[in-house]
Amino acid sequence: METTTNKRLLDTIEYPSDLKKLKEEELPQLCQELRDFIIEQTAKNPGHLGASLGVVELTVAMHYVFDTPHDQIVWDVGHQAYAHKILTGRKDRFNTNRKYKGISGFPKMTESEYDAFGAGHASISLSALLGMTVADRMQGNDKKAHVALIGDGAMGGGIAFEALNHIGGTDEDLLVILNDNHIAIDERTGGMNRYLLDITTSHHYNRFKNTLWKLLTLKRYKPNFITRGISSLASLIKGNIARESNLFEHLGFRYFGPTDGHDVQMLVNILQKLKQLKGPKIFHVITKKGKGLPIAEQNQVKFHAPGCFDPHTGEIIEVHEEGKPIKFQDVFGKTLLEIAEQNPKVVGVTPAMLTGCSMTIMRDQMPDRVFDVGIAEQHAVTFSAGMARNGMIPFCNIYSSFLQRGYDQIIHDVALQKLPVIFCIDRAGIVGEDGATHHGAFDLAYLRPIPNMVIASPINETELRNMMFTATQYQDGPFAIRYPRGHGSQQEWRTPLQTLEIGKAEWLYKGEKVVILSLGPLGVVAMNAIKELKKEGINPSLINVRFLKPFDETLFDELLQTYSTIITIEDGVKKGGLNSTVSELIAAKNSHVRLFSIAIPDTFVEHGDLSSLHHELGYDQESIAQTIKACYDHN
Repeated sequence: METTTNKRLLDTIEYPSDLKKLKEEELPQLCQELRDFIIEQTAKNPGHLGASLGVVELTVAMHYVFDTPHDQIVWDVGHQAYAHKILTGRKDRFNTNRKYKGISGFPKMTESEYDAFGAGHASISLSALLGMTVADRMQGNDKKAHVALIGDGAMGGGIAFEALNHIGGTDEDLLVILNDNHIAIDERTGGMNRYLLDITTSHHYNRFKNTLWKLLTLKRYKPNFITRGISSLASLIKGNIARESNLFEHLGFRYFGPTDGHDVQMLVNILQKLKQLKGPKIFHVITKKGKGLPIAEQNQVKFHAPGCFDPHTGEIIEVHEEGKPIKFQDVFGKTLLEIAEQNPKVVGVTPAMLTGCSMTIMRDQMPDRVFDVGIAEQHAVTFSAGMARNGMIPFCNIYSSFLQRGYDQIIHDVALQKLPVIFCIDRAGIVGEDGATHHGAFDLAYLRPIPNMVIASPINETELRNMMFTATQYQDGPFAIRYPRGHGSQQEWRTPLQTLEIGKAEWLYKGEKVVILSLGPLGVVAMNAIKELKKEGINPSLINVRFLKPFDETLFDELLQTYSTIITIEDGVKKGGLNSTVSELIAAKNSHVRLFSIAIPDTFVEHGDLSSLHHELGYDQESIAQTIKACYDHN
């Protein structure tokens, strides 16, 4: 795209107040510069590319029209907000995006006053926006605009529907901008997607589109005619589109759109008019995910977060992983297909994470036995419960931080009724650059108190396979298997499937004085630390716990008789998981064994690369070795 001037407009902008100094005809140039900047930066510092490229014009238009941070904009999903961050004082720090000690990849209230509400998980914006709007009205602050930008699949989440229902029954003055890019992280599914497609292809919409938007954007209207013009528009829409049962109109919103989300000047004109109209409003905007990078437009799933790529061609720079062990996600996907081939009752369920959890491996071979339910964790859990109730064997794969959203369903719909749903909890523990909203820190703590629940965590890829196989034979309640993001530790992992004894731990090393109880893949790190310590004459014992629940109390009783010090290692919060289990047993048995814990402390862990975060938390190999040595010194 050719620029209208020789100067780079983006260099003149630090905050939205600078943006407002531009002429409207300069905004297309700024949008192109913003898009180029995002591509250049994310090409070398990977992040969420596609969604942010799609909302550049919307972002510029919103900050041009609204008086941020006084006016408040809530982003949903937050990974769409890169252009927003660049325009709100973080351009010079954008090269630190998602890096250790750098800026967050999501809106974050503690990072900027322009981030009106934190948003890492999807579908929360409308509830938050309504609460903010009501709070301001109750305090007499009714001169503030409240806007939510929701899209990239987020409108399909259950909490978004709950908020739509609530908002539509009020006369609160707020604006919902629906960024409709016809996709989420994977291909979007469900009735809402079909409904939005129906709107954009409606015969009546296409018949009236030009008339409606010309009416709305006419600049010759004087201010006292603005409301009349908008009301006329609304009446036309109600008379011609709402006759096709416009959902938003029926819910109590004034609906405007759809319109082109990449015409920044039109967006500015429309937003200026909508700003004058009171009450709940929805502005439906059509965008293209990956806009401006042709290969990203054509491969929207891959370019959601593509890693490093050539900024000119878009060609992804492949990370050479020859010799590296397979990722846990791929072991899950391959093993699920293998088990499903042996057992026709096995099905896969995931809430909009087909690619991320590698369930595409089974989907490609058995599409009728894999169910992507959209951004709907609560529904995913109870849908799985229903399938288990009537004889199927559901593998419900949900990221640890997202499983929190279905907690009541786990208790009420699954565990209480002893339904054999298999929860494969991906991204358990510290996940890295996505930060506090995505770390899988809490699953051990929130699952352990639930009756009838089995909780397992494999030390390696082979054990993950065997736990999945074992779970298919368990009929007495839910079976949770948690594992981390990324590579495992084994080159040869595809061994014949075996049934494990539930609740039975495994000895890895037998030593003296100190015994280490490790849950999950951190056991491999502990093994490597012990190998080095043995060279110094330090010889602790190491146990692979395998099952947090039921816990191997028989073995534990033996440990209390043999060792003076216990160290627990887990990739989860200290309160509620393995450390709490051991602490409770020590107290119950009135033992004087000393207990040390390597785990996540009582804090939200920020974003950064895994090696930096593991070192900070004390469970890299060097830190684990230092903890063991310190325990030996005190024996």
